[in-house]
Amino acid sequence: MRLSPSFFYKFVIIFFVGIIVILGANKLKAQDNTTLRQILPRTSTNSIHFNNNILNQKVDSVLALMRINEKIGQLVQYSGKWNMTGPSSSKGDQYKLEKLKKGEVGSMLNITSVTSIRETQRIVMENSRLKIPLIFAYDVIHGYKTIFPIPLGESASWDLKIIEQSAAVAAKESAASGLNWTFAPMIDVSRDARWGRVMEGAGEDTFLNSEIGVARIKGFQGKNLYDNSTIAACAKHFAGYGFGEAGRDYNTVNIGENELHNVILPPFKAAAKAGVATFMNSFNDIDGIPATGHKELQRNLLKGKWNWNGFIVSDWGSIGELEAHGYAVDKKNAAEIALNAGSDMDMESYAYEAFLETLLDEKKVSITQIDDAVKRVLRLKFELGLFDDPYKYCNEERERTEVYSEENLAIARDVAKKSIVLLKNENNILPLSKSIGSIAVIGPLADDKNSPLGNWRAKAEYNSAISLLEGVKASVDKNTKIYFEKGIELTIPTVEPGQNQFLYPLKFNTTNRSGIKKAVEAAKKADVVLLAIGEDAYQTGEGRSQTDIGFKGLQMELLEAVKAVNPNIVIVLMNGRPMDLSRPSQMVPSILECWHLGSQSGYAIADVLFGDYNPSGKLPVSFPHNVGQEPLYYNQKNTGRPYNVKHVTFSGYRDAPKTALYPFGFGLSYTTFEYSDLNSSQTEIKANGSLTVSVNVTNTGEHDGEEVVQLYIRDVVGSLTRPVKELKGFQKIKLSAGETKTVTFSIDSETLQFYTVNKIWEVEPGTFNVWIGGSSEAQMMTSFSVVE
Repeated sequence: MRLSPSFFYKFVIIFFVGIIVILGANKLKAQDNTTLRQILPRTSTNSIHFNNNILNQKVDSVLALMRINEKIGQLVQYSGKWNMTGPSSSKGDQYKLEKLKKGEVGSMLNITSVTSIRETQRIVMENSRLKIPLIFAYDVIHGYKTIFPIPLGESASWDLKIIEQSAAVAAKESAASGLNWTFAPMIDVSRDARWGRVMEGAGEDTFLNSEIGVARIKGFQGKNLYDNSTIAACAKHFAGYGFGEAGRDYNTVNIGENELHNVILPPFKAAAKAGVATFMNSFNDIDGIPATGHKELQRNLLKGKWNWNGFIVSDWGSIGELEAHGYAVDKKNAAEIALNAGSDMDMESYAYEAFLETLLDEKKVSITQIDDAVKRVLRLKFELGLFDDPYKYCNEERERTEVYSEENLAIARDVAKKSIVLLKNENNILPLSKSIGSIAVIGPLADDKNSPLGNWRAKAEYNSAISLLEGVKASVDKNTKIYFEKGIELTIPTVEPGQNQFLYPLKFNTTNRSGIKKAVEAAKKADVVLLAIGEDAYQTGEGRSQTDIGFKGLQMELLEAVKAVNPNIVIVLMNGRPMDLSRPSQMVPSILECWHLGSQSGYAIADVLFGDYNPSGKLPVSFPHNVGQEPLYYNQKNTGRPYNVKHVTFSGYRDAPKTALYPFGFGLSYTTFEYSDLNSSQTEIKANGSLTVSVNVTNTGEHDGEEVVQLYIRDVVGSLTRPVKELKGFQKIKLSAGETKTVTFSIDSETLQFYTVNKIWEVEPGTFNVWIGGSSEAQMMTSFSVVE
């Protein structure tokens, strides 16, 4: 029989891999202390990223040396919050320490300094049999020590370059501190302002979440995970977490296939395509199946149809929670369900380590499934270069010089100012002159140096943000008089300053009005009032869902009292969710949406207030008229009875509009923009064809400015009902006063396809409407047809 050349080459590769495995096994047998770095040739950057065959051979060679307890250990992740350089503080810590020494742990989270990480890695490398290095993980959500705007706020920049840059800085600081894995970005589409974790994502739109998610992944992972200034990213939460009933965290999700595939899954598919290193599954169930045990999503879709080769980590304890869901009989059954469904690493459930070996003996899980999970974990460790040097991220000099640097703070300020959204500006009250006679800076958040850090502030120092008051003082002329009064306390402290308030409920001040009189006196003396109100940093985030999205405590009383003596008020809004602004928007001439902007918050706000930067942010979420509209989003269905304000039997409300107070994509500028000459290159295309649409955008005001030009499309008739419009493209452009630019978008089959009644992604023939404008309420429209 004549052998083909390809067969011969495959035979040679298999032969040499076998030799490596045999030699490696013999070396380990002869000398138990031999390290895998001595057995395996040093990995080069190019071999990892441009030759998967070599990488797979390396992974297989390690796997062949592993005992079952060591394989299962690679699927275990512990939280280690004690000081690893000293004695463990509890029986639980001692247990983890012994597991580390045995090489029965694959990853640690919440260990955050070079000293502690080096010591933890040393425990494994000097005591375990195979000396497989650990991956160290942490929740680096919007910065490590240099804190950037909360993700929802940063998404308001619609600036993919600076979003990627902020993630790169966070990665650089994390890596300099010994870490190599973050649990970000969150790419859950979230449409309910009541949900506390709305602050952690990119808002209500599928396309925007996809684009921003990929930008963050690129920032964290860079061009090469082997670079020790990058860290592995984690796309979360797979899937549907942002659709919890009633905006309640961890809650049930009831959606159909249409919404799952067309709304929720596309950002995750984009993340997989972008090469995100890991996924995290979610706490919720979807139509009765908890995500952690969802085989169709994890094993069949993500690892199967999408052909993604990273690994899936559970969310904290979510494997064990299959029992609480009523989906598993006990934790042993939960481990069986989760592994069979495709969950690779167990974060803090202790289920895999306790039961996988028994389940294997009982043939309830297979060695093939265990090996697949282990290989996925080992692969990332090779990609990170940990087999070459387990301590490559442990450099004290980098930790001293690359964390919280002046360069990083400057980038944080730039990102923060670009995340601010001007919601209202009657009579052009903004920008303020730096030589203005007097300013009253009032409000419970005016001199707050902690709330701007937001939730998930990683290793930020307590009270380290620049406050609004500090930013104003640094910006105005020396002759400007500044009157500061807090007016009220927003919350009543329940923990000592600097303690983790995340773990405690907030208690709001509803009785102490003693400071309002002084605030009123300050307002009387000032030319303009900057009123800093909104939310404490811990009103949003995990477990921080609310039924009331208005102003807590005595904030509205303070606003009313100040308004009575000085109507020239700019609300400087600090918050982590869309708020009910219906009353404030009627009372004041100007509202500046400032979110929780991070370390350089006050300086960035002052940049916008005094015109050093012309605001360019656009809302990534719709702001409602009241909480009763939630969940609220722009790309709703038309229904059989479209909203008609003049008729009662149509889809709407009798006591409020159906539309948003401030819609998705909305944001003002100190200048004005005019759209004209919308043109389409073709009126008909085939399903696999393409066309371009263009529009002229003119800066008709007196200031240079930036505009986010947005493209929306509606598939007028489909095999499944389609949204009234969907964002399909955007470009951020800069225009000098009086300048005109032509902005062009390409539209092709990828733009037009959706998950149809045939349960496939395809372009259906029919009419498509196209809008281009400055928000989701864009009016300029053209149409084209897709023909057979």
